[in-house]
Amino acid sequence: MSWRSGSRGVVLTAYHPSGGGGGDGPGGRRSGQYTMNHDHSKKTPDGASFDRSGSQDSLDELSMDDYWKELENIHETRGNNHEERVALVVKEPDEGELEEEWLKEAGLSNLFGESSGDSLESMVFLSTLTRTQKAAVEKRVETVRQTMRKKNKQHQIPDVRDIFRLQNDSKGKICDGSEPSTVRTSENKNEIQDGTKGPKFSLGTDEQKSPLEDMPFSDTDINLEISFAEQAANLKDSSVGKMCKGGGGETLLPNFRLPKDKTGTTKIGDLAPQDMKKVYSLALIELTALYDILGTEFKQQKAVKIKTKDSGLFGVPLSVLLEQDQKKVPGTKIPLIFQKLIAQIEEATLETEGLLRIPGVATRVKSLCQELEAKFYEGTFNWENVKQHDAASLLKLFIRELPQPLLTVEYLKAFQDVQSLPMKKQQLQALNLLVLLLPEANRDTLKVLLEFLQRVIDHRDKNKMTLKNVAMVMAPNLFTFHGFGSKTIEQSEFVMAAGTANVMRFMIQYQKLLWTIPKFIVNQVRKQNTESQKKEKKDKAVKKLLKKMAYDREKHEKQEKTPNDADVPQGVIRVQAPHLSKVSMAIQLTEELKAGDIVARFLSQKSGNVQTLKKEEVCLYEIGGNIGERCLDGDTYMKDLHQLNPNAEWVIKSKQS
Repeated sequence: MSWRSGSRGVVLTAYHPSGGGGGDGPGGRRSGQYTMNHDHSKKTPDGASFDRSGSQDSLDELSMDDYWKELENIHETRGNNHEERVALVVKEPDEGELEEEWLKEAGLSNLFGESSGDSLESMVFLSTLTRTQKAAVEKRVETVRQTMRKKNKQHQIPDVRDIFRLQNDSKGKICDGSEPSTVRTSENKNEIQDGTKGPKFSLGTDEQKSPLEDMPFSDTDINLEISFAEQAANLKDSSVGKMCKGGGGETLLPNFRLPKDKTGTTKIGDLAPQDMKKVYSLALIELTALYDILGTEFKQQKAVKIKTKDSGLFGVPLSVLLEQDQKKVPGTKIPLIFQKLIAQIEEATLETEGLLRIPGVATRVKSLCQELEAKFYEGTFNWENVKQHDAASLLKLFIRELPQPLLTVEYLKAFQDVQSLPMKKQQLQALNLLVLLLPEANRDTLKVLLEFLQRVIDHRDKNKMTLKNVAMVMAPNLFTFHGFGSKTIEQSEFVMAAGTANVMRFMIQYQKLLWTIPKFIVNQVRKQNTESQKKEKKDKAVKKLLKKMAYDREKHEKQEKTPNDADVPQGVIRVQAPHLSKVSMAIQLTEELKAGDIVARFLSQKSGNVQTLKKEEVCLYEIGGNIGERCLDGDTYMKDLHQLNPNAEWVIKSKQS
C-alpha cells in the first residue's frame, strides 16, 4: 500500500487479493485514483479534498499500513468464503420521510398524522428543550409540514410556530414567547408553575446569560452541565480559541476529563428503563442540534428487512444470539461466543507481539468457524486447538459477519462523520450521544470490546500494539460492512480510512467518558418527570371532584405519612435496605456525606445477609421524586442530591446486572 500526493488530491495504491479480471489477476496489484472528497466536499473549505492535519491527525504512511493489511486480510477471508451473502439494502428515503422518521424516533410522532390534535403529551417534552434543540425540532417539523402539503395529505400538522405557541400557552412561563429562539425556564426563579418551591434544574439553556461566561472549565474538561449544541453555538458566536483542534499523533490526544459533579455521575445502566427512553429521545435531538450548529448533515440510514439466520454463531443477529444464550446463561447481556473468544485470547498472554494485527491461518480459521457452529453449544468444542492469533481472527470475523453493523445501519454513517466535526471535544461529545443511541445489545457488546482493546494496549511495551496500531487494525472490522456490498462503499473504505481509524482511537481512548449520561440530559429527564407528575395530579383532581372522596384520600394519606414525617426530622433522610436489614436507618445529612459512606455504614453491620456482600455488589438508589430510579456513584454528595430531589426515597440494594 502506498500514498502518492499530488495537486489534485491523494492517490491510493492498494492490493486486492480477490480482484478478478484485468491484467492484474487475482492477488495482483491494482492502483486507482479515488476522489478523496467523496461525501465530504461540501464541508471542506477551498475545495481541498483531504486535510491530513485535521481529522486524520497526520497519520503517517507506516501506521496506515496496518489498516491496509487488515483490509487485505478481510478481502482474503471473504474470498475464501464461497457462501452466498444477501446484501443488506439501505433504503433511500423520500423527501420528508427522513424527517418524519426522525420525529417518531424522538418521541414526537403525535405532532403529525392522525393523532396530531392530541399533542399535549409532547408539550411536556418540548418544554424541557434547549434553544438549539428546539431549533432542530422546528426544522424537521417544518420539512414534514411542507412535504405533506405538497403531497396533499389529509393529516393536519400544526405550524411550528403554533406548536411552540401552544406550549407557551399551556405551560405558563416555561418559554418566553417574546423571544422564540430563547428558552427561559421557570427554574430561573427556583419555582414551579403552581407557585411552590422546587429544585433548580440546569437544562443547558441560555437562562440569564451565556453559559460560557462564568464556566469554570478548562479546554480539556468535558462540560456535561451545558447542552453540547449550546456550547457549540456559543463558541461559534464568540472569539474563543480553537481548543484541541488539529494535531498530530497519539501522544497529542487531549487528556479529556470529567469534572466531579456533587450530585453524582450518571452512567449508562444507572437509570430505570422508562427514564432511558427519555434519554434516547433527548440524545437524538441533541445530536441533531449539534450537527446542525456545526454544519454537518445528520441522516439516519434505514435498512430494508432481510432474512437472517435464526440460529448459530456467525452471521446471526445479536438479538437472536442473546435469546439463545440466555437459555444457557439467564441474564447474560453479551453473546457467549464473544465472551469466550476474548477469554481465549487473554488466556495465553496479551504480551504476544502483533496481537490482533497478525492474522490466523485463513484455512484453519474457516475450519474452526465451522466446528464452532457445530459444537459450541453442545460443549464439545476443543478450545486447546485454537491458537491465539486464530482466536483474534475469529473475534474480528464475528464482528464483521453480523447481519447489521455493531454500530448499526442507522448510525454507522453518523459515527463515520464524527471525523468531520471541527474540534476534538465536539467529536467526543458526538460520540457520547451516539453511544446513547445504540440499542442495548450493541452498546453492551461494544463496551466489552473496547475494554478488551484497552487491555491489549496496556501491554504495548511487549506486544507492540499501541493505541494507533489497534485502532488501525480494528477500524476496518467495525466500519467496512460487507452487507452494503457496493463499489461506492468500497471506495469509501479508502476515503474514510484515516478518519474511521481516528474515530476508533477516540472510542478506545475515551471509553469511560462515552458511557456517561450528560447531566443536562438527566436534568431534562427530571424536568419532564416533574411536569408529567403535575399534569397527572391535575387530571386526577378533575376526575375526583367529590369532596368526600377527596377528604377520605387526604385523610388516608395523612395517616400513612404521619409516622414517617414525625420520625424523620429536617436534614435527615431515612435509608432502607430491605434485603440487608429489617429496619431502616436515619442518616443525618452533612456537607461531606457521600453515598459510599452510607453503603459502608450498612455493610459494617454484622446481621442478616450483610456479611456475604461486598461494597461493589450493592448500590444506594435514588428512587422516585423527579427520577424513576438511579444508582448513585459512591462520590455523590447526599445533601446536594437531596436538595435536587427532596421527594426521593433512598434504598440500598444489589446492583442490577
